[in-house]
Amino acid sequence: MRDATGQVTSTVRRTVLPGGLRVISEEMAGVRSAAVGVWVGVGSRDESATLHGCSHFLEHLLFKGTAERSAFDISIALDAVGGEFNAFTAKEYTCFHARVLDEDLPLAVDVLGDMITGSLLADDDVEAERDVILDEIAMHDDDPDDVVHNLLAAQAWGSDAPLGRDIAGTEESITALTADQVRAFYAEHYRAPRMVVSVAGAVQHDVLVAQVAEAFGRQGFLDGDDEPVGARAAEPWLPVTPGAASTTRPFEQVNVVLGMEGLGRNDDRRFALGVLNIALGGGTSSRLFQEVRERRGLAYSVYSFASSHADSGLVGVAVGCLPAKYDEVLATVRAELARVAAEGIDAEELARGKGQLRGGLVLGLEDSGSRMSRLGKAELVYDELLSIDEVMTRIDAVTLDDVRAVAAEVLTRPEVLAVVGPA
Repeated sequence: MRDATGQVTSTVRRTVLPGGLRVISEEMAGVRSAAVGVWVGVGSRDESATLHGCSHFLEHLLFKGTAERSAFDISIALDAVGGEFNAFTAKEYTCFHARVLDEDLPLAVDVLGDMITGSLLADDDVEAERDVILDEIAMHDDDPDDVVHNLLAAQAWGSDAPLGRDIAGTEESITALTADQVRAFYAEHYRAPRMVVSVAGAVQHDVLVAQVAEAFGRQGFLDGDDEPVGARAAEPWLPVTPGAASTTRPFEQVNVVLGMEGLGRNDDRRFALGVLNIALGGGTSSRLFQEVRERRGLAYSVYSFASSHADSGLVGVAVGCLPAKYDEVLATVRAELARVAAEGIDAEELARGKGQLRGGLVLGLEDSGSRMSRLGKAELVYDELLSIDEVMTRIDAVTLDDVRAVAAEVLTRPEVLAVVGPA
């Protein structure tokens, strides 16, 4: 990647190690930090009903100690050098990540390699962490935004379907999980061909590859000649089931999400949908913010979203309001969606949407952590890495007709409605 003067500002390189482990890096000029992530191609949608929550459970357990490091050793390793260290589980992948000074990158790589390949997954640790996860589930159950979006997913794809289930699991599923089940899940999914190590910042690729080979060479992890596992297949398409779902919670507000089936993540129309999403509810100048909050004073928070998977997607609008204003809020949102579906957006909204997408893209890549995430997702989830210039070109190419066509198709699809509020 080059700047406006032609100077090279970043270089992306990729290597496949024995065993199928992929290493991809972006060397960024003028930085003194590096971000490293280990991306594992397994998430909550890969669990059977009896293993619901196992991916997230396993994410926790990998911090509990190895033959070389205790849980405390892992905790202090990066704290001692001022590093950031964490992990998260999504529906289609799990990521363990760290951000450190460039000189401490070898340490971060070694700790991550040790955790991934050598975690003990001891019975005592499973039992101790079980209570932590149950507390986390209870915490999410007290968050209205989490509750309503989980309810939406359950309605859209089915509460017993992989995409429709909560990532963290339920009290019942976590209580029932055994240590042997967790260990078997780890052995099946935490394999080199299903992983990507991505690093961005002050990094030299050849040096990094050697460090990864050593750190992940433990336990025979890189033995064999397996090829990397490609991105998740997009077929068959998983349709969204329309309908309404509601539940009561002792909240002061009613939280509403009105959605409909969206686009898959590799759909060429995703850039037009991105512009449409911004015009609808992507900021304080958006239609929904102006109509629902500024003009009518119906709600403090209102926004639209577009989420996508390999084989399905959702678009929607989320609002939190007082119970007495629920009917008017829902009617206002529906009217605005119908107006955009019928008429599209105007030239000013198109320009503003493109500007927000471009600005968000570039500003989001100012730090090494964001670039590391972009690399990891591109390799693991998309099977391609578009350059910043390619993405900008695709955004710039979006026309009013493109947005109008997407709006007319998507926003007229049957509704999925989720509502959470007081009894």
